[in-house]
Amino acid sequence: MVIDSPVSLSDPEAPAALPVPPRTGRFLVLGVVFVCAACGLVYELELVALASYLIGDSVTQASVVLSVMVFAMGLGSLLAKRLRCRAAVGFGLLEAALALCGGTSALMLYATFAWLGGARYALVGFSLAIGVLIGAEIPLLMTLIQRVSRRGERRDTSGDVADLFAADYVGALVGGLAFPFILLPLLGQLTGALVTGAVNVVAGGALVLWLFRHELTRRERRLLVVANVVVLALLATATALVGDFERAARRAVYGERVRVAVQTDLQEIVVTGAPGGPLDLFLDGRLRVGGRDEHRYHEALVHPAMRGRHARVVILGGGDGLAAREVLRYPGVESVTVVELDPAVVELARKDPALSALNGGAHRDPRLRVDTADAFTWLREEGPRRPPYDVVISDLPDPGITPSTKLYSQEFYGLASRVLAGGGRVVVHAGPLATRPKAYWTVDATLRAAGLRTRPYRATGRLSGFTGGPDRSSGTAVAPHDWGFVLAARDTRPGLGLAPDAPRLRSLTPAVLRSAERSALGARVRGLEPSTLVHPRYTY
Repeated sequence: MVIDSPVSLSDPEAPAALPVPPRTGRFLVLGVVFVCAACGLVYELELVALASYLIGDSVTQASVVLSVMVFAMGLGSLLAKRLRCRAAVGFGLLEAALALCGGTSALMLYATFAWLGGARYALVGFSLAIGVLIGAEIPLLMTLIQRVSRRGERRDTSGDVADLFAADYVGALVGGLAFPFILLPLLGQLTGALVTGAVNVVAGGALVLWLFRHELTRRERRLLVVANVVVLALLATATALVGDFERAARRAVYGERVRVAVQTDLQEIVVTGAPGGPLDLFLDGRLRVGGRDEHRYHEALVHPAMRGRHARVVILGGGDGLAAREVLRYPGVESVTVVELDPAVVELARKDPALSALNGGAHRDPRLRVDTADAFTWLREEGPRRPPYDVVISDLPDPGITPSTKLYSQEFYGLASRVLAGGGRVVVHAGPLATRPKAYWTVDATLRAAGLRTRPYRATGRLSGFTGGPDRSSGTAVAPHDWGFVLAARDTRPGLGLAPDAPRLRSLTPAVLRSAERSALGARVRGLEPSTLVHPRYTY
């Protein structure tokens, strides 16, 4: 996509003979403008999507990619002025370079992340390079379409500009829609980018080598043919090997003991661990279950909230069944509703032998039902239709991960409060207190702004698992060894303790809870504003 690139309308060369009528030639040039714009926007969206997955915080990554690309496009437009005297061969070589750079950008970004441990510099580098190449397209295409127009004795250069930019913007629209609805679900991020590169090089090469072949010297034709064949061969080879590459990169990121790897419409799910040993569950590269230590997290999340009536419980998230396992240990529980966005997580928790054993077969318990829905939408639309709940457990990703920010908003907690029975409690996983105290205490402030009274506490463990995942800048799979929680109630400040009918626990006692509250209060950050949908206040 090109945005308001500077275009010079003077043309130093006389038009060469065309193999087709001028009107057909104009149509072909505009068709290539359309294709190139669609490909350019796919490259842009591909970088944003992959960077959000690898680095986190989609708002920041989109801002980096878009701002760098727009700057680079202006730079490319200026640099292209030097190529206008040889516009045809310049455009052909430009499209070959853009197809190779854009088509392999996702592959190289993932490789940099997997083997070098970081992707930020690669992201900026590819955004800059692709932006320069995209920005250089319009001046060269304007030169070419003017040559076609003058051949047909068309003198309205303003009409040429309007037609070219119309084709450019419509192509960007098609590319923007094709990426999420066709390329990503059917081909995935890596193959989708490679196929887009192949389309790009074929369109650019065919236009120049056929429509403007009389403007090329024999040497230039050979150069373009070789460049296009080499780029196509590289893209085809990369496409054929992308499966092997993904497996090797996955081993580099997660280690050698990858047991399950599934790419759903929503996220990548990876389970690692040796047979018979503890497993780790990663969602979109972030460690969500550390098998050696998960009981510390889930006991601290669930059991303080179960003090009081707990006949009806709803778990927001928690499709892995581990929070449900703890809830179902209480004989007084009559029903548990799990609201999980990705049905593949639930399916894995039911059918994978190791994960099913870890969650104690929770999904086979007749008291449990699963609603596949976004937690915010479910609370807004479905929750009020059900009988009120005694306990609401928010087992969701950290608030610093941008897609989950709305699930830590004042509006979200207001909806959660609306489905509570009298005397009911809400418990929220609020992220790591040690490394992100402002985010943690913003959760507390947001709950209080929603009319709830809070009790903060924390839990620690030997291993990480629920702190927002690996440090994507360093590539390590180790995160801070603590988890922050906030227990809240609507009417009175909730008591922090264990229910009389609490089962035998491995890591949690009343004394541990008292210490956990003192530890959290000792790290209090005051004066923080609540987070809302229109003013999110969490930072990654």
